[in-house]
Amino acid sequence: MEKLVKVKKPTEEELIQNTFNALRTEQRQLATKLSEIELDLNEHSIVIDTLNKLDDERKCFRLIGGVLVERKICDVLPTLIKNRGEMGKIVKTLNEQLTKKGIEINDFKNKHNIQVRGGVTPMSEEVESQGVEKKADHGGSVIVNNV
Repeated sequence: MEKLVKVKKPTEEELIQNTFNALRTEQRQLATKLSEIELDLNEHSIVIDTLNKLDDERKCFRLIGGVLVERKICDVLPTLIKNRGEMGKIVKTLNEQLTKKGIEINDFKNKHNIQVRGGVTPMSEEVESQGVEKKADHGGSVIVNNV
């Protein structure tokens, strides 16, 4: 004996809500990735500034893939500078994508007359409207030997 299950088709309102939620999720993911890369960029800048003040032949230790490797500052510094430049390009691209996503969300809200209720913090509204994410700071991943 077979049971017939009726599948309820989503209403237009549910489709709009799902699309809006998907857009906001994409935006949050972009903002999170942007924040992570900006943290790494800041960390690289701090380490580069610190290493520039030291003798090029001095030993330093770099964490690569979970392994601490001993190198000289003159070997590590060019790689760090190159990585910082690449991260700068990625940050610029992510900022542009985040801004476009914010515009897309605002257009979608206006087109479908969506009013966001509850669960929205002032920061998330700022992210939606301007494509801005808060940043945090943390330390570097290169250790300089004092010998």
